[in-house]
Amino acid sequence: MNQIFDPLNLLLAGIAIVVLWRLRSVLGQRTGNERSPLDKTFKPAPEAANANVLEFPKKDTGSDKVIDVEPAKPVWDGYAADGSAVALGLEKLAKADPTFLPKTFLNGAKLAYEMVVEAFASGDKAALKNLLSRDVLDGFSKAIDGRLQSGEKLTFQFVGFEKADFVAASLNEKRASITIKFFSQMISATYDKAGVLIDGDPKEIKDVTDVWSFERDVTQKDPNWRVVSTETLN
Repeated sequence: MNQIFDPLNLLLAGIAIVVLWRLRSVLGQRTGNERSPLDKTFKPAPEAANANVLEFPKKDTGSDKVIDVEPAKPVWDGYAADGSAVALGLEKLAKADPTFLPKTFLNGAKLAYEMVVEAFASGDKAALKNLLSRDVLDGFSKAIDGRLQSGEKLTFQFVGFEKADFVAASLNEKRASITIKFFSQMISATYDKAGVLIDGDPKEIKDVTDVWSFERDVTQKDPNWRVVSTETLN
């Protein structure tokens, strides 16, 4: 009889199988990730902890660099002296109307000045209507009418600006007011009805200094400023 099938051998083999099965059920299988018996808390492996985390590139804060940020300049910078009444007035206007900028206003005022003096010279009262207050318009209209009634003829050429400066700026409740001094150059000559030169010189560039005041209601949607007073200094 073959010894492999000997009853004693079969009995021993069966006992060995039972012992191995019991050891396996108690100890389990080693996977390489088992905790040490001394480790009382579970700490996931780094790769497992970050498995579902997307790490974005971190911005270099440049902590070792000093970055100088230039502070915003006050609205009056370049147009008025620090602490002056004009500077304070421009600050108030900018707070009441966030869209207000001295540079933009000054450019608009210069354009309005040129349009007004040219319209006055040509006798265009319709062009003056939207630029002047009622009182100033009345004064300009009377001068135009008087010139026409006397038969006088005015020739005019606007040459340009030397400069334009803020003289005053204020806000009284809802009424904003700005006064500008214009230093301009122009050529003008006035002839009587017979064609005789009675004022000016058609070949001479004349320096003219005017002080004009502009106003608008800051609570109204209409952004237009109107000339409320004019004064020629020379």
